[in-house]
Amino acid sequence: MVQGEKEDIRIKFSRLRNYIRQPHIIISLVLLLLLLFIVLIPFIKMVKDSFIWHFGDTRLSRSARPGSFTIFHWRRILASQITRNVLLRPLLNSLSTALGVSFFALIIGALLAWLLTRTDLPFRRLLATLAVLPYVIPSYIHALAWLTLFKNDRIGGAVGIFQYFFNLSPPNWLSYGYFPIVLTLSIHYFPYTFLLLSASLSSIDSRLEESGEILGATRSYILRRITFPLVIPALLSSFILTFSRALGIFGTPYFLGSPVRFFTLSTQIYSSITNRIPAAGYILALMLVAISSTVIYINQRIIGRRKGFVTIAGKGFRASLTPLGRLKYPALFLVVALLIISVLLPLVLLVWQTLTLYPGDYSLDNLSLLFWIGRGNTEFAEGEAGILRNPAIIKAAWNSIKLALTAAVLSGFIGIFIGYAVVKGRNTKLANSVEQIFFLPYLVPGIAFGALYLSLFTHRIGPIPALYGTFFLVALVCIAKNLPFTGRAGITAMLQIGNELEEASEIAGARWSTRFRRIILPLSIRGALAGFILVFITVMRELSLIILLVTPKTRTLTTMTFRYQEQGYTQFSSAISVLIVLIVVVGELISRKMGKKSII
Repeated sequence: MVQGEKEDIRIKFSRLRNYIRQPHIIISLVLLLLLLFIVLIPFIKMVKDSFIWHFGDTRLSRSARPGSFTIFHWRRILASQITRNVLLRPLLNSLSTALGVSFFALIIGALLAWLLTRTDLPFRRLLATLAVLPYVIPSYIHALAWLTLFKNDRIGGAVGIFQYFFNLSPPNWLSYGYFPIVLTLSIHYFPYTFLLLSASLSSIDSRLEESGEILGATRSYILRRITFPLVIPALLSSFILTFSRALGIFGTPYFLGSPVRFFTLSTQIYSSITNRIPAAGYILALMLVAISSTVIYINQRIIGRRKGFVTIAGKGFRASLTPLGRLKYPALFLVVALLIISVLLPLVLLVWQTLTLYPGDYSLDNLSLLFWIGRGNTEFAEGEAGILRNPAIIKAAWNSIKLALTAAVLSGFIGIFIGYAVVKGRNTKLANSVEQIFFLPYLVPGIAFGALYLSLFTHRIGPIPALYGTFFLVALVCIAKNLPFTGRAGITAMLQIGNELEEASEIAGARWSTRFRRIILPLSIRGALAGFILVFITVMRELSLIILLVTPKTRTLTTMTFRYQEQGYTQFSSAISVLIVLIVVVGELISRKMGKKSII
């Protein structure tokens, strides 16, 4: 009996050993440990730090003992005299802004998607390509362009173009606060709705709508009862995607809101941490994470419970275009005007701003290249040289490119391994765990995710030294934050590779490393290139994620833009913004030529 039990144990151990030795199991376990370290542990550390005294808290309470447990910060945020200003008002501003942006971005993106996929509008393919450009441009560039156009003299500083030429001071509600924030972010985020809805509309068989017409239904009835129900999942997804993004964005609310004390949760987090009240910032960040996660969860539940409609089956498919008739060219004019306002006009305004020698004077006599190639003049910007001669800006440009390339390459390769582990271990608990955990960073708004890493890596953790102030920490947070994109691209690429290719090489005696290097990687790299490109563009224009983590040694172009705008050197901030756009576009063109993949 004892011998039989030993034999059973030996067999089970042998099976376990063979199971663990499978390449995709080893990769899954390693990825699980990695994802736990870069996603879950920072979250746990932030929760812990919200319940302890910090060294700067002695200003708030005489009983503060740094390092000891306390619920003081939670009481201070949730139930004190400052709750209204620190929590309730920023929370209301964040929610109202996110809702407004989601609504208007949905309207603009949906109308544009319908015009470019379901009508006979001229130049549809070219316009569809250009329609994604507003998202490629950083959101805060639209904010800076808005200030260039509508800045007034009530807050102080130089006036904008409107007041300069018309001698009329725009009201504060037009220059700053809720209205310009919602408008500029709506222009930035409508490509989300456009992309999602375009894919959904293009898959609808026109015969469904034509059947309604044959039965006597009006056009509005067909849209309401046939077309609209088919695209509701795409509409909900785009609304929630935009809402979760707008909820945690930092740059635009800071530039357009702070002059009139219009604070959101993201700007309040920044203010709390920079004012050395980190626990308050962590609590607000946790609330931001909770709200964003809840909204995305509700979206998944709603879509999961909706009745599904099959629009593509084995009977063939036909998509006919709706003739616009007399409205064709007015619609074309509106689409072109939208793209000019959202892409060309902001860049023109910023370039114009960079050429003004004295801020607020937009005459031709005031044009100069000082802020581009000037050697520096003590009368302007404390004598700093133009951005193409300025050592600090050149170093920041190198940091930005190095950071974007590092994050794109490393997160891209991790994404390929995630794809391999998930696809090879499909329908197993281990693979499902990997897939779910790597998606978690998407639920966390950028500035809150940066706060997670600030909480974790400001102190030594066992053998790991304090990483704050290092390039490694900034790169690590960018890699972790972008894993949902590269992981999804990796899964998509792996699903296109048949198992028989790897199995044939295994039968031929090839080791796993050889199979991966010679078969899997070459076949998947092109499919995963979209993830590389997306990460490069995202990191090059990233501000919210890294604003709490950069130091003078690790400054990037985006944080230099923030610094100059804070100091009132608008020519420098505008010039750097234009430089960022040029680098992003060049990077996109190079990657498109290399891999024939593009996101624009």
